[in-house]
Amino acid sequence: MTIHVVQPGESVYSIAHLYKVPMERIISDNGLSDPSRLAVGQALVIRYPRQYHIVEQGDTLGSIAARHGTTVTALYQLNPELNGLPLIAPGQVLILSLEQPKEGTLAVNGYAYPGIDRTVLRRTLPYLTWLSVFAYGFTPEGGLLGQQDTELVQLARDYGVAPLLVLTTIGEDGSFSSARAHALLQNDAAQATLLENLARTMHAKGYEGLDIDFEYIPPEDREAFTAFVRRAAGRLNPLGFLVSAALAPKTSATQPGLLYEAHDYRALGEAADQVRLMTYEWGYSRSAPRAVAPLDKVREVVQYAKTEIPADKIMMGVPNYGYEWTAGQPVARSLGNAEAVQLAIQKNAAIEYDWTAQSPHFSFWQDRLAHNVWFEDARSVRAKLALAASEGLHGVSIWTIMRYFPQLFLVLSSLYNIEKRM
Repeated sequence: MTIHVVQPGESVYSIAHLYKVPMERIISDNGLSDPSRLAVGQALVIRYPRQYHIVEQGDTLGSIAARHGTTVTALYQLNPELNGLPLIAPGQVLILSLEQPKEGTLAVNGYAYPGIDRTVLRRTLPYLTWLSVFAYGFTPEGGLLGQQDTELVQLARDYGVAPLLVLTTIGEDGSFSSARAHALLQNDAAQATLLENLARTMHAKGYEGLDIDFEYIPPEDREAFTAFVRRAAGRLNPLGFLVSAALAPKTSATQPGLLYEAHDYRALGEAADQVRLMTYEWGYSRSAPRAVAPLDKVREVVQYAKTEIPADKIMMGVPNYGYEWTAGQPVARSLGNAEAVQLAIQKNAAIEYDWTAQSPHFSFWQDRLAHNVWFEDARSVRAKLALAASEGLHGVSIWTIMRYFPQLFLVLSSLYNIEKRM
């Protein structure tokens, strides 16, 4: 696999000729909607297939996998044009393997809302270990506020992906509630009722575990939150359920701020089976323009986390989005990574790369206002995956999979085996 950065005057045709690969493969792999237009500085993933299979009459993905000693999931990963569906036709060419050896194994979690486009979901599921369904809430008495999640859970299981129920303190206004967290953490009876409701719901719906995402917890509830996570694991682990906790991105035990103080890395690492580091949002909707997940900052969090939590329990967060900041406007616009590249093409903006943050960005003027865009591409994805692997982490956790980003999964599946639990 090569990541090619488009230079002035280059085209898909000239790039294909340079690497001696079919032009159609570059277009398909990278999801190029208009191959006649590229942005200077745009990253393109070039893959080198080692073995092919030409579909014959009567072939199925299952029969092809069995004949070549592989799996249907591996065929989906190597052939993203299948869109996660077993629809093939005689004469179709399928990739069976790549020239490049794998660099290791990573577990991969993806967060999704129940309203995710089902085509996007099916395209993504072959690359996941877990699907975290966002999100369930709770009442003051411990009742569970559910979601229309039955189809998501079943689809995950159909693709061999373990579904996780995400429990949050999000209130009716759509924001994390400190008051809601405090009320539960100080009420043993409500906690007991909530855990019984969780156990019953997870069993009935086919979940494999619980992901606890409590944010902006009052600092005085630090020990109570750890006790709740420990209590959840004690109730749910014997039933076969995994319990994970989402943690704010800290670099020290004493880091101040409402987001950080109640997240005790060492204690929560002991209480939970797994933790997910929310290593994103340095650049956010109300910040100055900057990378969403600058690699130097992410590395600081990971290296601190490893001093408190075993590396094989840690999942590192990876953002699947960017922001467009407009001068004079208080809130930046969130946009997908593929959308960001299309915007650069539309505005004839050259994409630059910050080697410290390991993140692409570009700027342009419109209506006399400066616009700055930071996002993720194949280069930044590769750098983040390499960090997780080199630090010996269990894997990565993607926020979110609501928008399909071809290069994320091309790089992931080209360089790493993806752990499967089911």
